[in-house]
Amino acid sequence: MNSRFQRITPFLWFNDNAEEAAHFYVSVFENSRILSSTRYGKEAARASGQREGLIMTIAFELDGQKLTALNGGPSFSFTPAVSLVVNCHSQDEVNHYWNQLSSGGDPAAQRCGWLKDRFGLSWQIVPTQLIDYLSQPDPAKAQKAMQAMLKMKKIDLAVLQEAAEA
Repeated sequence: MNSRFQRITPFLWFNDNAEEAAHFYVSVFENSRILSSTRYGKEAARASGQREGLIMTIAFELDGQKLTALNGGPSFSFTPAVSLVVNCHSQDEVNHYWNQLSSGGDPAAQRCGWLKDRFGLSWQIVPTQLIDYLSQPDPAKAQKAMQAMLKMKKIDLAVLQEAAEA
């Protein structure tokens, strides 16, 4: 059991499908689990406009990162101004997370490794090698890698490498 104290926890606002989202995210990432949940009682439901018995908050862990989801109602929705980055070590990992998280999402919001899932949450599926290609000492090669990335939806490491080495 990890005894490290996580001081900062992302808190995600959903209308009324926080439980569905948490279970979906836990199914996508290894070493993930639901930690706890609270439900709207009569008074909280009345005050919030949510229905009694609905999950109010659900805490979960994705590969060691704790998050909490709230069924807060329709007042707020996600924007790409905040996204979750998934660092990947291989093209297989990029493919896995991209395919899982983009399924049912917004295809128009997919570019340069960014995607919007079916709940409206933005993710960046990033191979760790991307930063190496974009920050290499030769500015011409870094620019070629950047130009290649800007044409992609899902990041393709082979295409990036070819552009960076051209």
